[in-house]
Amino acid sequence: VQLQASGGGLVQAGGSLRLSCAASRRTFNMDGMAWFRQAPGKEREFVAAISRNGYNTHYADSVKGRFTISRNNAKSTVALQMDSLNSEDTAVYYCASGYARRPEVVKVSPNEYQSWGLGTLVTVSS
Repeated sequence: VQLQASGGGLVQAGGSLRLSCAASRRTFNMDGMAWFRQAPGKEREFVAAISRNGYNTHYADSVKGRFTISRNNAKSTVALQMDSLNSEDTAVYYCASGYARRPEVVKVSPNEYQSWGLGTLVTVSS
């Protein structure tokens, strides 16, 4: 599966960005999807995930209430709407996909995702 993330850029604190990830896999609706991020000098961390059927989501505490993950199975895309950004959100954001046997399951461990995009840089200026 090839994943192409886009939408990163420079934004002022308090602003918004929308990341998008397009998947090449024809059976996109069999995969759980997620966003992870890696800030300079830090380890990669979980941000948000969504189930195969799109009905269930899970967020890291640090982004809950500010970020929204969504997916469009007809277009094989997943998006991350990021609002009220702050400097702590500065990182390279990666989308990831992983086969999910059950449509309602949300996976949060990076070990459960087999395919990763190259990442898109988000920089929040204070």
